[in-house]
Amino acid sequence: MHSPTTKKNDFYIFGESYAGHYVPTISHKVWLHNQAGDGVHIPLKGIAIGNGLTNPEIQYGAYAEMCHTGGKDEGGHAPPVCNATLHALMQTATPACQAAIAVCNLVPHLTESLEDAPVPPCLAALETCNLGLLIPYQTTGQNVYDMRIPCEHGKLCYDFDNVNTYLNRKDVKEQLGTKGSWGSCNTAVAVAFELAGDWMKGYHQLIPDMLHDDIKVLIYAGEEDYICNFLGNKRWTKALKWNHTSEFNAADDKDWVLDGKTVARHRNANGFHFLQVFGAGHMVPMDKPAESLEMVNRFISGSMSANDVDAPTLV
Repeated sequence: MHSPTTKKNDFYIFGESYAGHYVPTISHKVWLHNQAGDGVHIPLKGIAIGNGLTNPEIQYGAYAEMCHTGGKDEGGHAPPVCNATLHALMQTATPACQAAIAVCNLVPHLTESLEDAPVPPCLAALETCNLGLLIPYQTTGQNVYDMRIPCEHGKLCYDFDNVNTYLNRKDVKEQLGTKGSWGSCNTAVAVAFELAGDWMKGYHQLIPDMLHDDIKVLIYAGEEDYICNFLGNKRWTKALKWNHTSEFNAADDKDWVLDGKTVARHRNANGFHFLQVFGAGHMVPMDKPAESLEMVNRFISGSMSANDVDAPTLV
């Protein structure tokens, strides 16, 4: 970033899943330093979050419907996983979950006033919500990252051995300029975030500052994902309070076409984009590499709408 040949290049930050926390935090920090003129100016132009956890209070409210209908009413194509009984139980659990998340977001991370509580509010929210809305789904045996397939390889549901082998090859590490060993998941780090109360914190409120400064924002979601599903992601984008909330909510969901085929649905207004990616689960680039490359190239070139065509009315 300090190289004379790169420091003036447009800078974009992309991330997926828990990066729904990371991306707003990092990008807003960069934005603040740019505004203050501190240190090296980083020419931040846009951010993107894929199947992220960004506004838990709204997103957890979508679990019951996603499990029962696959998001059909919003044009989703995921297969229903929950029967009527399971759906009813999850609907009953949802208000308590959302209320617990709201309490979590009323307080900072652990403070002196909370040290005597038997369970800190944010950790209580995590336990309440996962018990009522995640564990019921897992009892079906389906993959939380792709509702079309069963969970077959432990908690992560996928076999990442080939990825681990490739990224730990000496020649690959030399090309990447990295040291140490790659691991697909660090449970200790995940637990540390949970115990610190971070999981249920909302980070959506950091985004309007950047939108108002003409920094482009893309929220995309593979529609077959359950854990950070497109229903919840779309709902929080529509609920976001910024200068152009009404324009974004009034915008059409248009078919987004690649090579003559509809591969997604796209909504946008004033630099804020939401893309519902067809046939993809939690990891859109893994499931739809060509579509992902097109998305990235269109976003960074400011031409996302070039692939739009008017979508038929949902019935």
